[in-house]
Amino acid sequence: MSHGHTAISHDGAAIAYDREGSGPPVVLVGGAFQFRAFDPATKRMATLLAERGYTVINYDRRGRGESAHDAAMDLHHNLADLRAIVSELDRTHDLGEGVALFGNSSGGAIALAAAASGLPVTAMVVFEVPMGAEQGPDGAEFLAGIRERVAGDDPDAVVEYFMKDMPTEWLEQAKTSPSWPLMVRIGPSLEADAESLAWTQSAPHAELFGAIEAPTLVLVGEETLDEMTPAAEALAAALPNAERRSIRAVQHSWQPEDLAATIADFLDAHVPR
Repeated sequence: MSHGHTAISHDGAAIAYDREGSGPPVVLVGGAFQFRAFDPATKRMATLLAERGYTVINYDRRGRGESAHDAAMDLHHNLADLRAIVSELDRTHDLGEGVALFGNSSGGAIALAAAASGLPVTAMVVFEVPMGAEQGPDGAEFLAGIRERVAGDDPDAVVEYFMKDMPTEWLEQAKTSPSWPLMVRIGPSLEADAESLAWTQSAPHAELFGAIEAPTLVLVGEETLDEMTPAAEALAAALPNAERRSIRAVQHSWQPEDLAATIADFLDAHVPR
């Protein structure tokens, strides 16, 4: 694995990443509480995917890990960070057609927004994007609630609010775990997760997703939360070149071996070498 890489975003923010393997590039876009030092499952999945013949980029989103913390945290800046990583890869690797993206949970919404905004994407895999009903109001309301708490003086309240609609035991376990201070520290970065999900409800699906031509695999776990399957069905229906598939995963959590194999099989079929 090649550690210690940095891409400089448009506002000067440093975005830290690991690069592993060789072959067509795949950028992993983490979900709500993911960053490299806090997420061994994604690091393991990255290694397995690299072993299948891909250059895998696993990065800390801004506000997390070794990436910039004293920076704006909204979706616009997160998309600029992805463009900066792709530019850095292009400078060193001559990307040609572009990059593949894997987006986990709300990271899937960020990946979709990146593709919709014109990032050169060869193929995309998303796992359980928790988007609400088409043009529903809940995403915008949730984003407003997150922003209000980020601007407030109770850092714990940001994470408590973000997790309010998840199974209650998840929050209870988080608050009693040694990880809670880390989760609270990255709380401001959750703005982009909330904003990306609000974006998925900001216009009709055909308008938001209709120009994303990249082959896309929409994954949902065999045992999952109630909202995930309808969301996956809606996404697969709206994307021009998508298929939906179930994967062995329970309660929004996948196995690195299964996921790496699923992503690699899909990319093998769709990404030129």
